[in-house]
Amino acid sequence: MTNPPITELNDRTRTIFRMVVESYLESGAPVGSRTLSKAGSKFGGLNLSPASIRNVMQDLEELGLLAAPHTSAGRMPTEIGLRLFVDGIMQTAEPSAEEQRAIESQIQGEGPIEEALAAATSVLSGLSACAGLVIVPRREAVLKQFSFVRLSPVQALAILVGGDGSVENRLVDISPAITDSSLNEAANYITARLSGLTLADAMKRLDSEIRVEKAALDKASANLIRRGLAMWTLDANERPVMIVKGQSNLLDESAAVDLDRVRQLLDELENKEEIAKLVDSARDATSTRIFIGAENNLFSLSGSSVIASPYRDEGGQVVGVVGVIGPTRLNYARIVPMVDFTAQTLSRLMK
Repeated sequence: MTNPPITELNDRTRTIFRMVVESYLESGAPVGSRTLSKAGSKFGGLNLSPASIRNVMQDLEELGLLAAPHTSAGRMPTEIGLRLFVDGIMQTAEPSAEEQRAIESQIQGEGPIEEALAAATSVLSGLSACAGLVIVPRREAVLKQFSFVRLSPVQALAILVGGDGSVENRLVDISPAITDSSLNEAANYITARLSGLTLADAMKRLDSEIRVEKAALDKASANLIRRGLAMWTLDANERPVMIVKGQSNLLDESAAVDLDRVRQLLDELENKEEIAKLVDSARDATSTRIFIGAENNLFSLSGSSVIASPYRDEGGQVVGVVGVIGPTRLNYARIVPMVDFTAQTLSRLMK
């Protein structure tokens, strides 16, 4: 169903829709017409009978913005309704001074950046009562040593030792025609000629030396080196590193009535790769992005929402993303600016 523009709703319908959404986000329970009729004075003096409100709620249900969990219940917003509310009605404010101090006090400039990111995620989780997420800035590996170990006629283990002492292994498919001599030649070339370079710079030097015939390599060895370096470069670009804090916040009192959804979400968090890719997609956003429920296939079962905002380095380049994940029933108006402020604080730290 197409999401109707907010301008298509008249003032009375828009007010009742906002009342339903805000009441639901606060209580987590469907909202009835009688409740809205009694609360009308808080919303610009709305003075309507329960019957009139029911008629409007029925219209909103037909538009796909509200739904009733069962016949005798009140109404609650659908995911389409939440999207319309977030994009067209919700009013946000800056985090309170206390919240700002809590965030800034935990994000310090001393020590490894990963510690500051973990602290930012923890404080954001605590303030939002969600699980906190942060994508760590990508750091290109610097080559120190490289070797190949043949495992079979058609497969070898490529072993990379980074400048920071880290060791990583990758399986590489090879042609049966590649000899042990070619494997050693390729490994010795990488260690001798490309040590101290990032993967991208190593690839550039290899291509340059082959072009001007400075690389004493046969074609098989050159192709093997290219594939080995490209494997780590691709891996670094496609598998963002994510820190998660505060999963226990997802097991609140409301989780007892929806254990299957919470269990599904925790399973999704356990397998971080897909969620990391989703959060990392907020790199392209100019401000905070909100992913609601089944809008993304990843959350088609758990019905979860992610609020994420990019943070930048001193050159203004996006280097990571920070955010929260929780049920679709979030206090978006409060949490969105909180996530945005955390991203801004991390950006100042990176400068």
